[in-house]
Amino acid sequence: MKAKLISSIQLLCVILMVVLSVPAWAGNSEKEPENEEVQKLQNPITVEYLKKNLRKSQPRLVLNSQIRSKLKTKLNTDEAVQNMYKAIKLNAESIYTKPLLERVVVGRRLLSTSREILWRVNMLGMVYQVERDKKALARLNEEVVAVCNFSDWNPSHFLDVAEMSMAVAFALDWTEGKLPRSTVELAKTALIKKGIEPSWPESGKNPGWAYGHNNWNQVCNGGMIAASIVIAEKDPELAAKTISRALDGIVQALKQYAPDGVYPEGSTYWGYGTSFSVVTSAILESSFGTDFGIADYPAFKESAVFRYLMNAPSGWYYNFADCGDKRSASGDVILAWFATKTGNAEFFEKERFLMPAEEMGKLSRLGGAALVWLSQYKESEDVKMPNAWKGDGSNPIVVFKGDAGDEHNYYFGGKGGRATTSHGNMDAGSFIFELNGVRWVIDPGNQSYHELEKTGFDLWGSCQDCERWTLLTKNNFGHSTISVNDQLFINNGQATLIDFSEGENPKASFDLTAVYGENLKKAVRTFEKDSPVSLVIEDKIQISESSKLITWQLLTTADVEITPSGALLKQDGKELKVENQTHPELTFSVVSLDPAPMELDRQIKGLKRIELRIPAWTCKNGKDQIRIRLSEN
Repeated sequence: MKAKLISSIQLLCVILMVVLSVPAWAGNSEKEPENEEVQKLQNPITVEYLKKNLRKSQPRLVLNSQIRSKLKTKLNTDEAVQNMYKAIKLNAESIYTKPLLERVVVGRRLLSTSREILWRVNMLGMVYQVERDKKALARLNEEVVAVCNFSDWNPSHFLDVAEMSMAVAFALDWTEGKLPRSTVELAKTALIKKGIEPSWPESGKNPGWAYGHNNWNQVCNGGMIAASIVIAEKDPELAAKTISRALDGIVQALKQYAPDGVYPEGSTYWGYGTSFSVVTSAILESSFGTDFGIADYPAFKESAVFRYLMNAPSGWYYNFADCGDKRSASGDVILAWFATKTGNAEFFEKERFLMPAEEMGKLSRLGGAALVWLSQYKESEDVKMPNAWKGDGSNPIVVFKGDAGDEHNYYFGGKGGRATTSHGNMDAGSFIFELNGVRWVIDPGNQSYHELEKTGFDLWGSCQDCERWTLLTKNNFGHSTISVNDQLFINNGQATLIDFSEGENPKASFDLTAVYGENLKKAVRTFEKDSPVSLVIEDKIQISESSKLITWQLLTTADVEITPSGALLKQDGKELKVENQTHPELTFSVVSLDPAPMELDRQIKGLKRIELRIPAWTCKNGKDQIRIRLSEN
C-alpha cells in the first residue's frame, strides 16, 4: 500500500508511533557484564538487607507517608501542583468509560497494553492516594484482576513485561492493602510468575537488557525493581537477587550519558529511558531512603541540559536518531525531576504546567508519580542555559542558539557519531538549521516501526549491508552531510568531535574520515555561527585513489530557486540564501524526494535534496575545501 504524504497533523502522530513502538534492538540478545572499568552503584542488597532496610509500611513506591504529607501540603498551596492534579483527576474520570484491557498483541508487542495499564494505574492510584476515592479503588481492582489473568505478559518482548510489572506494582503499593485479599494474592503471584521469573532465563545467563547499553536496560531493570519491592515479603530471595542484578546492570546504561549528558538515542528516547531511571531513583529513595547513586551518577543530571537544548524555537526537536518530530505542549514531567534535584528553574516548565487542565489531554503514563516530584520542587537558582553547547560521547552533538529574546530564533544542531549506535543512522556530519521561525534544514526523523516490521522489513539489523540502511530516514542520502561516490557510510565508522569554541561566533569541527572508508583519506566538517543570522559549513577533504565524486547535500522542505551564487530557499513568506563560496563554476541541483525513493520510506511533503556535485579530479593536489554559507535574505 503506497504511503500517504504526511500532513502537519500526521507529523504529530509520528511522535505517538515512536512512543508506542520500541524495538528489540538490544533487548533480546544475551549479554554478560563487560570487563571494562565503570563506576558502580552502591549495591548492599541481600535478603538480610531487605528485611532490615526496606520500608515496612505502604505506600513505598515513589510515595511514603512523609512524602505524601508534603504532597498534600503543596496541593493546598502550589498552583502548578494543583493544576496538574486537576488534570490527573480528569484523566482518571476518562478511564471509567473505557473497557477493561485485553491481551492484544500488535505485531510482536503487547507494549501498548502495558503502557495503557501503567497510565491508568498512575491516574487512578494518585486520585486514591490523595482522596481515598472508593470509585478509583474499585476500578483499580478491576484493572489489576484483568491484566493479572492474562496468560502471560509477552516475555519475548520484555519491555512489555517491565511496564506491566511496574503498573501492577504501583497498583498494589498505592492501594496499601485495601484491594481484596484475593486480588493482592493474584497480583503478587503474577508479578513473580509473569514478571520477575521470566527475567531469569533457564540458560542461567543474563538477558541482554540486564547489562545492555540502551533504554531497554533502564526500563526493564526499573520494572523488575518495582516488582521486587512489592513481592519482597513473599519471596525475599527472588526480590534480593533481582534488585541486586539491576543495580549492577543499570550502570551500563547510565554510563552512556558520559561525559556531557548526551543521550545517544536522541531526545525521544531520552524521555523514555531517562523516565524509568528517574522513577527507579524515586522508588528506591522512598523505599530504602537512598537510590544507591543513580541520581548522582556522572553526567546523569547534566543530561537535563541536553534535553532542554533539544527543544528548538519552532517547537520541533532536534530530531536526530529515531526521534519524534515535535514535543508535547504540556510540561515535561521528567525534566521537572531534574528541576527538583538541582533547583534549576529552567528545567521546571511552570507555564506549561499551568496551561488549562482540560487542554493537557492524556498525561504521561508516569504522570501520577511525577506529581510527587513536582510537589518537591523548590527553586534555588535560575541557571542560564548556554547558547553554544557541546556534548561529547558515542553520538557527539553541538548546538548554537541565539540569546534570550533573540528575534531571529536562531537554532543550529550538528552531530558526529556512528550508525551502529542504538537507534543510530548514517547521519555523521548532518545538521539542522532554524531561523526566523522556519526550519530550513531538516532531519527526516523517524517512522513507524510496526508499519515496517509487518511487511517483513528487517529494521533492526545494523550490518553494513543490512536492510535498515535502504531507508531514507536511516542512510546518509537522507541527511544534510557529504556523500562520496554515491555510497553508504561505513556503518561502524565513528565521527568524532575534535574542536569546539564558544563566544559570539561559536565553532565546532567533526572528523568524519572514518565513515568514508577507502573513499576519502580525510574529511573534517566545521560549523560556525558567523553572525546572528547565518551559518557557515566548511568541509576540508583529502581524496584517495577511490574518490570519484563528492556530493554536498542539504535536505529541506522549502521551495528552492537556483541562483548564480547558489540557491534561494523560500518558506512561510521568508527566505534563506544558500551561498556557494568556493566552487562558483559548479551549480546546485535539486533532487525531489516527494515521493521518496521507496514505498516504505517516510513520505514528507515537499522534501528535496539540494546537491553540489564535485568531481574528484577537480581537487587540486588531492585536496579540496567546500564552504557554504546560509544566511537571512
